[in-house]
Amino acid sequence: MKMLFMVTLALAVILSMTAFAQYSSKEPAQKDQAAQAPLKSVDGTVKVDGDKITFVADKDQKSWAVENPEALKGHEGHHVQVKAHVDVDKGSIHIMEVKMLKGGETKKEEMKK
Repeated sequence: MKMLFMVTLALAVILSMTAFAQYSSKEPAQKDQAAQAPLKSVDGTVKVDGDKITFVADKDQKSWAVENPEALKGHEGHHVQVKAHVDVDKGSIHIMEVKMLKGGETKKEEMKK
């Protein structure tokens, strides 16, 4: 009887440890930084320097590195509003949506600054 009790207790401990291990492993090890940053709407201009595309915000003239420059293809030099995940620590943004604003294209001289 004592042996049956010990086996049952050991089995219960092992099964609970297994269940706990499966529960904690379902969460991703590390989420994408862009997904963690809040989604913000920012107005600004798309600038091109060689093959590097940056976004310059109207509010503070801060230049942001674009993590997914393909999202801004065709908008080079345009005044746009983007919905993006902003990572202040890295100085980068991940564009989710682009919308043209009135005023459309900026002058080529402004784009080269």
